[in-house]
Amino acid sequence: MKVLNLQCAHQHSFEGWFASEDAFQSQFAQGQVECPMCGDRQVQKMPTAPRLNLGVQVLPGMSSESTVQEAGSNPNVTARPGEADASGQLSAMRMPPGAGTAEQATFLKALRHLMAHTEDVGQRFAEEARRMHYGDIESRNIRGQTSAREAMELLDEGIEVMPLPLPAALKETLQ
Repeated sequence: MKVLNLQCAHQHSFEGWFASEDAFQSQFAQGQVECPMCGDRQVQKMPTAPRLNLGVQVLPGMSSESTVQEAGSNPNVTARPGEADASGQLSAMRMPPGAGTAEQATFLKALRHLMAHTEDVGQRFAEEARRMHYGDIESRNIRGQTSAREAMELLDEGIEVMPLPLPAALKETLQ
């Protein structure tokens, strides 16, 4: 088993487990290796050091529960949800480039929580949001798909919506 430290073009770091180096090269050549955070297929191998389990040494003044915060990590999102960019596309809440693994894990946990506590209404999102807003049906937490134009119209009507990327990692059971 070969465990590789990988990074996408957006600087999201993740591990990939492969049967061998040849298996990695084969999957990479076929475009099957992608970032679990954003789905980017421009992935590169990062330098790694072998891990040797020689025992744990705790230095004086350190507890075994110490945590390390990455220098320069920023938990803020890269865009304000619901704002349109220069092309008119709605910006979505997403991880900033170079976010550390702790931030990535927190982001994925929050998205999983959101998925578990909302109803997927699919392409009927705009219709359902309007019906709830105008009191035609009981309010509930929903998610779904709609066009950027339709989302902007919902915002103009005073209906709060937020674009939200759902990475492929959330569709998998193994993470």
